[in-house]
Amino acid sequence: MKIALMGIGKIAVDQHIPAIAASPDWELAATVSRHGTVDDVEAFTDLEQMLATRGDVRVVSLCLPPVPRFAAATAAIKAGRHVMLEKPPGATLSECHSLEILARKQRVSLFATWHSREAAGVAGAKAWLADKTLRKMTVTWKEDVRRWHPGQDWIWQPGGLGVFDPGINALSIVTEILPDPIHVANAVLEVPENCQTPIAASIDFTHPGGAQVHAAFDFRQQGDQIWSITAETDQGTLMLSDGGALLSIDGTQQLDANDRSLTGEYPRLYARMAELVSQGDIDVDLAPMRHVADAFTLGQRVMVDPFVE
Repeated sequence: MKIALMGIGKIAVDQHIPAIAASPDWELAATVSRHGTVDDVEAFTDLEQMLATRGDVRVVSLCLPPVPRFAAATAAIKAGRHVMLEKPPGATLSECHSLEILARKQRVSLFATWHSREAAGVAGAKAWLADKTLRKMTVTWKEDVRRWHPGQDWIWQPGGLGVFDPGINALSIVTEILPDPIHVANAVLEVPENCQTPIAASIDFTHPGGAQVHAAFDFRQQGDQIWSITAETDQGTLMLSDGGALLSIDGTQQLDANDRSLTGEYPRLYARMAELVSQGDIDVDLAPMRHVADAFTLGQRVMVDPFVE
């Protein structure tokens, strides 16, 4: 199938373009971007023009920041195109619900992707936890924003999510692997004086079985970058590290060396999108976004030093 990619920035170059190129399901037939292009692929700067010109392009994959994504997704769906959304799928829950309603009305596929759910250790973690009693879960997602999000000023503006931009990746894993739903009980959000979104967050969750569930996100991490989830149960301790690429149980690694990679996340997302289109189906799970919205609603704001890149 021919696919168009809108928003040729870092995530598109690093992940989407290689995944499409390696896939037997897809042909990158067009791009839409104000600045970026891909060699030997027709480039547009306007989505409406691409939709009008390239009727052969059945699918549009959106890599835009969250705030402008709704308008682009709406235009593509109304034009009868299937749409794939980079995470988070929108700036608000209401936008995402509206897109799903519109996609069903137009009878096109819509996929709200969560790439971290496709990390190598996630499926194994979900299977192992399925019949265990959770006692405690600790989520630690700490990275250097200057290293991973250079020049991305939108991340500090309303709708940009701040530290929840990577933090929602952790929440996407948590909501995938836990057999029971949790919800936010309280949160503390550290917001730089010159920003609109938090640079760090601490969240406590309520678990139906009484387990202690806590998450700590921080954009100020120096040295080793930490993306880990530890689950203590009645039958041992599970740990996902490196963003879900590594899985250990009671200290023993569960994955072979060849499996310990994040490179398979986006290829698996595009394989799933091909399935959705072929089946005429929709996959829009908003559980990770609900946790973020609840943290913003319940969170105590604490002003911290200004952020200067």
